Amino acid sequence: MSAAALRVAVLQCTSAPLDVAGNLERLDAACRSVAGRADVLVTPEMFTTGYDIGRDETFRLAEPADGPIARAVAETTRRTGVAVVYGYPELGSAGEVYNAAQLVDDGAVRSSHRKLHLFGDLDRDRFTPGQERPRVADLRGHPVGLLLCYDVEFPEATRSLALAGAGTVLVPTANMADYDLVPTVLVRARAFENGVFLVYANYTGTEGGLEYGGLSTVCAPDGTVLALAGRDEQLDVVELVGTGSMGYLADRRPDLFGEASP
Repeated sequence: MSAAALRVAVLQCTSAPLDVAGNLERLDAACRSVAGRADVLVTPEMFTTGYDIGRDETFRLAEPADGPIARAVAETTRRTGVAVVYGYPELGSAGEVYNAAQLVDDGAVRSSHRKLHLFGDLDRDRFTPGQERPRVADLRGHPVGLLLCYDVEFPEATRSLALAGAGTVLVPTANMADYDLVPTVLVRARAFENGVFLVYANYTGTEGGLEYGGLSTVCAPDGTVLALAGRDEQLDVVELVGTGSMGYLADRRPDLFGEASP
């Protein structure tokens, strides 16, 4: 028997920089509000600490993957029955910091991802790029993968997940208002060309020197836009249903372009 359709809650919110405790409370409240209606809640990039918070604060707030933030999120998932994808600064074993995301369900980490493609000086000033390809994990019977923000703008990132069997790609982001093309065109194209559902959760408002663009979106494998937020705070629940893809994966020519090519 196939799994029921995955129900995804997309949290588009303002950033609350440096307020880890407050952000965990916001996360818990959002999960409680969608409990029974959503299987998983996706938050923006670096949700727990804020994104444009400077190098010193990023390093100060960085935690190991199993640190206090992870334990608090795990408790929220146990209590509410809603899985969570959240962004945070991950402290590595040698003191380096990654822009990271984790998928937690029923109190356990199901998947994690370190941002592969660093965007501009803001990312490069403080983060070490991830070195592992994104992986596919099981979420309540659904094969899912994680990417972070700028990652989705590189075709091979989503394509590698699709080739590995992902049916859904979940993307926390902190996309600025100058780059509306990403949620309105590029994210839809990534879903269509790879035959996957793509969920893109963004901030709105301002933070530090950034103005975020909102427009969080959910796209189906056939390119249908299932949800597109506006510029304000919004919490949408979307059932991932849609028709099949165009079959691009089956018609690829790895004999000419290589197995890992877009």
